[in-house]
Parts: sequence; structure tokens; C-alpha cells
Amino acid sequence: MGLREQFTESLKQAMKAKDQKRVGTLRLMLAALKDRDIANRTEESREGIADDEILTLLAKMVKQREESAETYDRGGRPELAAGERAEIAIIREYMPKQMDAGAAKAAIQAVVAELGAASMKDMGKVMAALKERYAGQMDFARASGLVKDVLSGKA
Repeated sequence: MGLREQFTESLKQAMKAKDQKRVGTLRLMLAALKDRDIANRTEESREGIADDEILTLLAKMVKQREESAETYDRGGRPELAAGERAEIAIIREYMPKQMDAGAAKAAIQAVVAELGAASMKDMGKVMAALKERYAGQMDFARASGLVKDVLSGKA
């Protein structure tokens, strides 16, 4: 079962259980997915985006909510921050387990060795390969720093 089907099935179950927070979050996820599908349509292809792109979309949604929660915390609105964190928990249920720092570093070193990347000029190739293989499993903002360290010889 693909991620789309999981979202739809989970939405049905949440509606039956009258879990309003889950229903709302799943509807947001499905709306974002539909928007991305529409943006990617062409005259030749009406297919939706693939699961790896869906994982990237979910990671972006999590990041947006983390930033919102921090803003709410700084603004003295803990109830709104708690709502954002509840949405994060629901979204993360559909994402693969996140790599820890050690696993991420090992994956980066393996990709760098496999591609024969030797300098900062190869960073784009390395990041593209990482995004293709580890979508949803790695925080690419942190990975970018690790890739820079590996390519510059610091790690």
C-alpha cells in the first residue's frame, strides 16, 4: 500500500474514531499532496508524485511546523506550540525512522566514496544522491554541513 492509500485509509479511521486533530492533520497532508500533484501535471502525464517525493513533502511540512512551534514558544503561546507539535507527531507516523548522526555520517561517507567526490564542486552530486536514497530519513539541512565537512577533509 502506497503512502496515498495509507493517508486515505487513516483519514477514514480517524473520522470514524472522531479524532479531530488527526482528521485535520491528515486533511492538511492530503491537500498539500494534491497541490503538489497539480503543480507537477503535464499534458502527457496526469500521474501524481512518487512516494519519495511525498516523503520530501512530509519532511518539509514537519520543518514548517517545528519553526511555527518555536515562534509560538517565543511569543508566549504554548497552547499553539503544543498543537503544532501534535501535528508533527502525526506526520512523522508516515515517515521512515530518522537516521541518527552516526548513521547519517556513514551514509554520506559511503555516497562520497561511491561517487568519487573529491571537492566542494561535487557537493551537488552528493546531495542529489542522498536525497534520492534517503528521502524522509535524513535532515538534509544537517546533512549539508556534514557533506561540506567530509568534502573539505574535516571529517
